Amino acid sequence: MLLSPNAMGPRLRIGLYLTTGAIAAFLLLPIIFIVLLSFGSSQWLVFPPPGWTLKWYGQFFSNAEWMESAFTSLKVALLTTVCSVALGLPTAFALVRGKFPGREMLYALFTLPMIVPLVIIAVAVYALFLKLGYTGTLFSFVVSHVIVALPFTIISIINSLKLFDQSIEDAAVICGASRLQAVFKVTFPGIRPGMMSGALFAFLVSWDEVVLSVMMASPTLQTLPVKMWTTLRQDLTPVIAVASTLLIGLSVLVMVIAVALRRRNEVSA
Repeated sequence: MLLSPNAMGPRLRIGLYLTTGAIAAFLLLPIIFIVLLSFGSSQWLVFPPPGWTLKWYGQFFSNAEWMESAFTSLKVALLTTVCSVALGLPTAFALVRGKFPGREMLYALFTLPMIVPLVIIAVAVYALFLKLGYTGTLFSFVVSHVIVALPFTIISIINSLKLFDQSIEDAAVICGASRLQAVFKVTFPGIRPGMMSGALFAFLVSWDEVVLSVMMASPTLQTLPVKMWTTLRQDLTPVIAVASTLLIGLSVLVMVIAVALRRRNEVSA
């Protein structure tokens, strides 16, 4: 029997709540401070702020460079999400249902970017695209982000495929559907939670990626994290806190959507 909070003694339960609260505060306080600093009236990152204002948000949204960087980040993240799901879906099917030698080694190869230090991948990808002449292009951003986002998509879809009862797909084939029709009309709806999770993971990985983006950036094309990085080296203003708040806000929104979709799937199931 698993130990639940109700089965614990009062002291142990209080200790568990205090420990959990302390860990949550340790993780959340820096984020809260950044959000508060974005509303501070001081022209420097001073906490606590001497007053409150929205002028830094006005400066952010009225600055063409910041807005272009934010739009580039969103565009790269969306393209990375689409490419990751499009590549991860057939790869997951091959790794789960394929019967060929070296399947385990191939799975390890696809998940290797999760283990290798990101700076090593960034240097290797930068050297390749520099030789091909593609640095500073949207193509280089998307390809480099797909490399690190694809493993998360593959793992999410693989987990859903392993939980999916393939006999349902076989029953559809027996009833007259072709194998391709059964996959599209039966299997895909059944593994939709895994596909959505993989897409959300890919989006979040790309949205705030900075190491690869710094390598791929150019003076005319850079993502929001790269713009923040270059601005930090020149000037430390609350506009950076505004950009950080927007990054955090969109990430939280994506996670809320993921939770809502999961609950919807649980209710429908």
